[in-house]
Amino acid sequence: MAKTATGARHSMAYIAESTYGSTPATPTFDDVRHTSCSIGASKTALESAEIRSDRQIAHFRHGNKSIAGDIGFELSYGTFDDFLEALLGGTWASDTPSVGIDQLQAGTTRRSFTVERQFANIATPEYHRYTGLELNSFSLNIAPDAMITGSFGCIAQDTAIATSAIAGSSYNAATTTEPFDSFSGSINEGGSAIAVVTSLEMSLENGLNPLFVVGSDVTEEPSIGKSRVTGTLTAFFQSKTLLEKFLNETASSLQVILQDPAGNTYDFTFPNIKYTGGQPDVDGEGEVTIALPFTALYDSTEGSQLTVERNPV
Repeated sequence: MAKTATGARHSMAYIAESTYGSTPATPTFDDVRHTSCSIGASKTALESAEIRSDRQIAHFRHGNKSIAGDIGFELSYGTFDDFLEALLGGTWASDTPSVGIDQLQAGTTRRSFTVERQFANIATPEYHRYTGLELNSFSLNIAPDAMITGSFGCIAQDTAIATSAIAGSSYNAATTTEPFDSFSGSINEGGSAIAVVTSLEMSLENGLNPLFVVGSDVTEEPSIGKSRVTGTLTAFFQSKTLLEKFLNETASSLQVILQDPAGNTYDFTFPNIKYTGGQPDVDGEGEVTIALPFTALYDSTEGSQLTVERNPV
């Protein structure tokens, strides 16, 4: 009897590419911790417009190949630092702003990866490889009494399926740090601690756009747009303070410090934000919350609209 692939035996690994779309020889892959994966190929449909007296469609072809999808995850320390670096287009700066802390800010450096998915429990294990994979988007969700979750949105150039590992390849084990939770850490708004937040969502979009040419069904290196960082802060409605920042178009800042059980921390700082909405809706007799969507803007002091700092124990 044929075996059906199961998520419990699905694994994923990646390696940075020196040349866009080309997997390094004898690669050493790093395992990717994940909760879901939807990376796959789709194609446009080319249907002949020929008119026939029998009303039939005689010719149909596949068109350009688009490869995209999401990698879902629970955030854990040290696990996705390469992906964060590629996403922001920056480079981790060691001992910045102080000894023992590394800092990452927005930049313009493009990085691509080869990502390999393995389906291990079917009769003949399969390796699905995606080359020229870039990080197009990122989302992070912080909700009460929950692990901190998110996803990376990916765009790749091409894909291939094999039934064996790449000759000479090896695999580094995944990190073992525990996931971050929503009740360890702190949030500062406008430079002051805020303890009434009920959820926080943040996202980054790079605006990658595939570029197709005559003579090839796969994209050239995609064009890239602006780095757009947005989010939504939701809090119990206790005063007019946050609402007035929206109404008066008052610039503010947001700092989210996450800490895992071992004491490792990530610090996500948005030094210059503007709220783009705010309304304390009432739905029944329970508590009232206010949702405040925001956009992060370039900050002349920090030189970035988002700064990430990692601080190990």
